[in-house]
Amino acid sequence: MGQALAQAREALSAGEVPVGAALVGPEGEILARAFNQPIGLNDPTAHAEVLALRQAGERLGNYRLPGLTLYVTIEPCIMCVGALLLARVRRVVFGAADPKGGACGSLYRIPEDPRLNHRLEVTGGVREEECRELLQDFFKARR
Repeated sequence: MGQALAQAREALSAGEVPVGAALVGPEGEILARAFNQPIGLNDPTAHAEVLALRQAGERLGNYRLPGLTLYVTIEPCIMCVGALLLARVRRVVFGAADPKGGACGSLYRIPEDPRLNHRLEVTGGVREEECRELLQDFFKARR
């Protein structure tokens, strides 16, 4: 989660919503790091999770990423959970819950939907306070 938080701080420096992600292999090796960039890239899909998946896919030469764990500072949205499921990521670990858009338990429970052909293990609340404060401070400064 430390790597994801470092990426979130990069997003903050770039004027983006401070969300960061790190994709880790089964042996603990970091395969990809990314931060939110929808503003800078003019791309509504440029969430940290999606950018990290793209990097890892490129690095591994495969669109399927089984056995990997994604660490992200906020609970993933519907789009990002969909991408994680399609990539067959094993687990997602997030910091702060997102009651307005979280798709891993706060608003939706997509990773555990029995109608889908892949399940995603979810762990939330890791370094939650740090992750939440980074986001809250960003939005307070913008108001």
